[in-house]
Amino acid sequence: MPTCRSRFVAIAAAVLSAALPCPAAAQHGLPVTPAHGQPLPIPGRSMVITRYGIVAASQPLAASAGVHMLEMGGNAVDAAIAANAANGLMEPAMNGVGGDLFAIVYIAKSGKIYGLNSSGWSASGMTPELLASRGLKRIPLRGIWGVTVPGAVAGWQALHDRFGTLPFADLFAPAIWIADHGVPISSAVATWIRQSTAVLTRLPATKRIFAKPDDTLYSFGELFQQPALAQTLRSVANDGASYMYTGAWARHFVMPTSRAASSGAPASHPPPPLRR
Repeated sequence: MPTCRSRFVAIAAAVLSAALPCPAAAQHGLPVTPAHGQPLPIPGRSMVITRYGIVAASQPLAASAGVHMLEMGGNAVDAAIAANAANGLMEPAMNGVGGDLFAIVYIAKSGKIYGLNSSGWSASGMTPELLASRGLKRIPLRGIWGVTVPGAVAGWQALHDRFGTLPFADLFAPAIWIADHGVPISSAVATWIRQSTAVLTRLPATKRIFAKPDDTLYSFGELFQQPALAQTLRSVANDGASYMYTGAWARHFVMPTSRAASSGAPASHPPPPLRR
C-alpha cells in the first residue's frame, strides 16, 4: 500500500474551469457554455448533492459524513473535517490521523482566501549527520527514518478554531461510528492491500489491522472495522489536538519510535498558522 500523506483540501467555495464542454449538461438542458464564457467543468469524482450544499470526496460515504455536518447547521469547513476523518478509515493509505493536511479556504462574503500547510515536521533528533551515521544518503521510502510528526489533526484543530461553527467533537461522530461498526472494503482499497501483502504482513502492527483472524488480508466487499481508530478519534474529539501531540497518543507513539531510531523522538507539533 503506498505510504502517501494525506492531502485533503477543504474548499468553502471554488471556481473551476475545464478545457472541454460537458455533454451531460447539454443532455439535461443546461448551457454548455454559461454566461461567464467558460465551459462547465466535468467532475472528476462523485459528489453528494443536497439542498444544504455539495460535498465531494473519493469515497461517497465520507462525503455523506460531510453532508451530515451541513444538515446539522455546520459550514463547509465543518463538512470537510468530517469527510476527511471518515476517509481515514476507508482509504487508510491516503488520509487519516497519521498523515498531513493542506487546505485552501475561500470565504465568499469577504472574497478572502486562506491557505493552510499542516505538513508534519521531522523528528527533533533527525539530522543529516544522524542519517550518515546509519549509512543513509537519502530518506528511505519506508521505515522509521521517513517518519514525520503527523500534521492532520493539528490542521483539523486550526481550521475549526478559525472557521468552524459546530462543536469540534461533533465532527468526528460519523467517522467514529463507521470505524466501530465497519465499512465494506472498496475495490480500490482491496487492490492496494493485495499489492502490498508483503509490506502489511511484515510488521505485527499492520498485520493486526489489515489481516483477519485466519491471517488472510481483507478483500473486496468484506467488512473492515477499526475499533482502535474509533477510540483514537474519540480522544481527539474530546481532548482536541493536544491528545495527539502532548497527550497519551504522543507518549504511546514516541516510545516505540525512539527505540526504533535509537535517537531522539518526534517533536511536538503546535497548530500551524493560517496565512492569507
